Amino acid sequence: MSKTLSDAFETRALEFLQRRRMRFLAHNVRCPGGEIDLVMRDEHGALVFVEVRARTSRRFADAATSIGAAKRMRLVRAAQHYLATWRGAMPVCRFDVIAFDAGRIRWLPDAFRADDAWPRGFGFARDACGKLA
Repeated sequence: MSKTLSDAFETRALEFLQRRRMRFLAHNVRCPGGEIDLVMRDEHGALVFVEVRARTSRRFADAATSIGAAKRMRLVRAAQHYLATWRGAMPVCRFDVIAFDAGRIRWLPDAFRADDAWPRGFGFARDACGKLA
């Protein structure tokens, strides 16, 4: 998918979440080995890391299903990177997915947990808020 098309889906996802009273904090947060499309704050104060996925066709897996274990680990790493500069009390964090399948939008709040992203026995897994899992 082209960068222009990807940006358009991220913009649609941002507008969708803002209509649901979420506040925009950042986009395209990058670190070595990972990137988060959107960082939002929900109406209860939770920090929400959002992955935006799009599929123009349903020939293969749907958009949400395409987020495998390796991608979840990269998202957790990027969230940890973002939180390393966080000031103040550590907020509750979650990972949401906005999936576009053939033009239809689906919001999956709390789509996965940070400690579920790491393979069992990995040893030093940490959740998105930096605590040992």
